[in-house]
Amino acid sequence: MSALTIDARDGAARAGRLRTAHGEVRTPAFMPVGTHATVKSLDPGEVRACGADIVLCNAYHLALRPGVDIIERAGGLHSFMGWDGPILTDSGGFQLVSLRNVATVDEDAATFVSPYDGARLRVTPEEAVRSQARLDSDIIMCLDQPVAWGTAASSAPATERTHRWAARCRAVHPGDGRLLFGICQGGFDAESRAASAAHIAALDFDGVAVGGLSVGEPLEVMEAMTAVSVAGLPADRPRYFMGLGTDSELLTMVGLGIDMFDCVAPTRLARTGTAMTPTGRMTLRRATYRDDLRPLVEGCSCPACTRFSRAYLRHLFAAGEILGHRLVSLHNITHLTALMAAAGEAIRAGRFDAFRAATDARLRGDAGDCEDAASLGGDATTGEMWAAGSAQIPGTLGPRG
Repeated sequence: MSALTIDARDGAARAGRLRTAHGEVRTPAFMPVGTHATVKSLDPGEVRACGADIVLCNAYHLALRPGVDIIERAGGLHSFMGWDGPILTDSGGFQLVSLRNVATVDEDAATFVSPYDGARLRVTPEEAVRSQARLDSDIIMCLDQPVAWGTAASSAPATERTHRWAARCRAVHPGDGRLLFGICQGGFDAESRAASAAHIAALDFDGVAVGGLSVGEPLEVMEAMTAVSVAGLPADRPRYFMGLGTDSELLTMVGLGIDMFDCVAPTRLARTGTAMTPTGRMTLRRATYRDDLRPLVEGCSCPACTRFSRAYLRHLFAAGEILGHRLVSLHNITHLTALMAAAGEAIRAGRFDAFRAATDARLRGDAGDCEDAASLGGDATTGEMWAAGSAQIPGTLGPRG
């Protein structure tokens, strides 16, 4: 029986609920990234108040520090980090791309050199699953081997190894209420993508991730490869696109039938003083905001918008105060969780295409002032949908369009 209940469809887009051992996840869902068992600078209660049902942690980084043993002794990740909701743990496969200068692969395992102290960490597919189970992860990711965009070598060996590693992961999956997600690869070739999706689907995982994309390839390539992959995946299982976090791209993938996303963008942008708004990114360090006493986004109920002005936020970044990073992180995460909630409402109303088109129009500047997010833009129905989606999030009752 699938852990995913699909409540509504609108074309390929779908809205539903994913059951885990630590609660339900409303889909489509954005997962804030807590690589080191924390979403940067934020308390778990604050992350929950942003509308997040689930967070992502990285088993590779946690194995290096503080170590799986310590987290297990603390009662697992939920107890260790003070988060009582679902947790998805990444296996470390992406680090074979991001740390490719210090990572090697053979048939049996991936070997990493720690960026912290130079120690070597060798991870087999079996160990990747077992360590994530010891962390008490709700969703365990298989170990895979992605290939970076622009790599001269063929992706075929890495994809075939991903398939063999997936079978090894499947063989040691402990169950016990934990979900195991496979990852399809295939590089940037449509035929290889289709074959990988079919291979991973046949292994009957609890869910499947589309991996090896959003690694530098053009948007049209990413969209085409995702469409080919999704076509071969089970219709009743959750689908997860790894590493994506901009409004337009998220809605594009929702429209293709993807259910789950993660990205470091909300907190990474916040560290630079950049806010995500319904009409595009706002760079708060600009002098134009020095005496701008308006809220960051009119009608937004996140702490940054309800209590402070653009001028104050700009001041915090100019003064190097950590509160600026925290407030804009809260806003950016709220923005993306509200976007996903509104997309779900649009799907249920049979208006997803209109919602996506209105969102894209605002981002292009076709509706409203790109530096003034007070206007929803688009048609009234789309604005109402966004407000309804935002109303699902505790403390974010205002429109977010």
